[in-house]
Amino acid sequence: MADSSAEKAPKLPIPGRRNILITSALPYVNNVPHLGNIIGCVLSADVFARYCRLRGYNTIYMCGTDEYGTATETKAMEEKCSPKEICDKYHAIHRDVYEWFDISFDKFGRTSAPQQTEVCQAIFHKLLDNKWLSENTMQQLYCDTCKRFLADRLVEGTCPTLDCNYDSARGDQCEKCGKLLNPTELKDPKCKVCHTTPRIRDTDHLFLELPLLREKLEEYINTMSVAGSWSQNAIQATNAWLKEGLRPRCITRDLKWGVPVPHEKYKDKVFYVWFDAPIGYISITACYTPEWEQWWKNPDNVELYQFMGKDNVPFHTVMFPSTLLGTGERWTMMKTISVTEYLNYETGKFSKSKGIGVFGNDAKDTKIPTEVWRYYLLTNRPEVSDTLFTWVDLQAKLNTELLNNLGNFINRVLSFIAKPEGAGYGSIIPDASNPQSQQLTTYLGEKVGKLVDQYLDAMEKVKLKQGLKIAMSISSEGNAYLQESQFWKLYKEDPSSCAIVMKTSVGLVYLLACLLEPFMPSFSVEVLRQLNLPLEANLSFCDENGETDKAKRPWDFLPSGHRIGKPEPLFKELKDEDVESFRVRFAGSQADRIVKAETDANKVAEQLKATKITGNAKKQQNKPSGNTKAKTAETEISVSKLDVRVGLIKKVQKHPDADSLYVEEIDVGEESPRTVVSGLVKYIPLEEMQNRKVCVLCNLKPVTMRGIKSHAMVLAASNDDHTKVELVDPPSSAVVGERVTFPGYSGEPDGVLSAKSKVWERVQVDLQSNSELVACYKDVPFTTSAGVCKVSSIANGAIR
Repeated sequence: MADSSAEKAPKLPIPGRRNILITSALPYVNNVPHLGNIIGCVLSADVFARYCRLRGYNTIYMCGTDEYGTATETKAMEEKCSPKEICDKYHAIHRDVYEWFDISFDKFGRTSAPQQTEVCQAIFHKLLDNKWLSENTMQQLYCDTCKRFLADRLVEGTCPTLDCNYDSARGDQCEKCGKLLNPTELKDPKCKVCHTTPRIRDTDHLFLELPLLREKLEEYINTMSVAGSWSQNAIQATNAWLKEGLRPRCITRDLKWGVPVPHEKYKDKVFYVWFDAPIGYISITACYTPEWEQWWKNPDNVELYQFMGKDNVPFHTVMFPSTLLGTGERWTMMKTISVTEYLNYETGKFSKSKGIGVFGNDAKDTKIPTEVWRYYLLTNRPEVSDTLFTWVDLQAKLNTELLNNLGNFINRVLSFIAKPEGAGYGSIIPDASNPQSQQLTTYLGEKVGKLVDQYLDAMEKVKLKQGLKIAMSISSEGNAYLQESQFWKLYKEDPSSCAIVMKTSVGLVYLLACLLEPFMPSFSVEVLRQLNLPLEANLSFCDENGETDKAKRPWDFLPSGHRIGKPEPLFKELKDEDVESFRVRFAGSQADRIVKAETDANKVAEQLKATKITGNAKKQQNKPSGNTKAKTAETEISVSKLDVRVGLIKKVQKHPDADSLYVEEIDVGEESPRTVVSGLVKYIPLEEMQNRKVCVLCNLKPVTMRGIKSHAMVLAASNDDHTKVELVDPPSSAVVGERVTFPGYSGEPDGVLSAKSKVWERVQVDLQSNSELVACYKDVPFTTSAGVCKVSSIANGAIR
């Protein structure tokens, strides 16, 4: 729900509780938000807001559309409508996009609301009374035809930069050479509206005297940047402004669309958007509750957290605090600022103006679920440096981390409990007596307890990406616990131990639903449904309720005798053909895509006709040529046909009839280990083979070697002259039995590889270790839920 205020009474600060006020930078209302905008502020703030609610903090999350200013007027001219109509249109678009992304605002408002005018003008009067404002005269271009001063973006002319001379440079910047400009610097300037030549004219404006407020501002910054643990990029951007020297900043504009200046001399002007937009946080709260001052003038009882992209930092650490300090009132000042760098798209930057990248409405149209988009953006959150969105990476994270790790763990646990008695527990959580007596379970509880402590520490410090990674590692621990316990054997051989394992595991499922709710709320709702727990009850993870302490005893989360719901797969594989389709579909700009869609539509009839002709031609042929067959086989054969799994060597000994061969018993996630014969005696000592994780090719046809049948093959890399051989090592925390994947190559493996088609021989030539010792197929890493597989020292070696 994008705005829950219509359903619930407004929350107010509660004495003695942690009261958290969260804002995210107000998205500008002249376009559809792209994924970079969404992760940069709105989604990040939502994760923290959901975390705070999960922890029982009294929390509100305020946001809305920034609607005043030049860009809105310009967009309205482009679309031949009024600024208000533009704002109405795009506010609705933003609201719908955020609702689809499960953003849980307490209020999603608008800066064009009457409350904005009221609060903004009240702050202005305080600044005026306290003598923090000054007047100055500026020179600005004026259009006699339109009878108005021209904002920067309403002027175009020739760039004055030597050797550039671009004839469509804007009044604020030349798009060709990138130089920042003043409109009066342009050669041959023209009004963008009527195309006549404007003249330079004096105009009076009001300025906020930042130099006079410097002492108060620096005291605030020095105190709060430490107390609120400001991110390094926020501190650097703020210090850069201070070092450059604070100058008086103009707070008025010669526009019509904005908050009117309540001063007789300036009544035809409005406030500059940098001045009034941050005040929007306050006015939107005033729309949420008439008692807004309890949140915004209550610094002793309210903590303010603000989320934004790096380009917005100075407005929140210098401008807005100076404005509030200048009023002389006790405002709730920002405690913690969380800043993101840029999320880039495939080969370039996301751009609203150029329509490049994936936009909020595009994400919905892909049919990829909301929780997958949220997960991918948050694992890729650009917290320290710019990060890159690619479709192949999204596919890899969905298929490997969500499907193979998280989804696999939850489905294995619930499906086993749901099996009928005799094979499972008939959907009833079993009774587990004395779980502490089981060493493996006690060790798991200790490990999970530590991971939860790390999760809480990261989230309190607003290290969201780290928090998500830690939560996902609990799922990996769960998979490893299941595998090591061999619960399928315990069920018949030691039923009481099996009951402990399953009750502990289903407790982990509930714990994961709690910890991942801030990141993937719809996922958590579905897990609760499959656990048959009430969906209307809010998930909670509070210290005072003892829930955090239970993490060390996951078997205590859910009661014995509880009937679970119907288990179903939580995630669906994203296939190669879908990825390629999305890459093509979202290439270029939005304008390019529209043209392409029209061109494609015109070709449909011809394509259908060609299909019919091809069909008729096939009927006329007695049989396809050998070349066609070869080409078809070629396109079908890829590494996806291989069933490569993480295995654990449980037992190893020398072959009784062959000095060069080992005979291993390897656990590959099945009910019983596989017997495997390997020619590794000359290269790897027996003691190094014991209890070692390896990569195992499981769908080769079994072959008898010196009287012992080998049911799989251990993969190893060798140098050019085959004098050195090393095993391909999965990460130590990789789950035994999980399939090793190759991002970009999807599909189910063959049951048994065809000897006739020589699948293994044709794929094997592209298996090798790279210069960084990573095992690869055509430069794509062998990938597990815990990371990539490597060799010890053989670079560029053949893997077989």
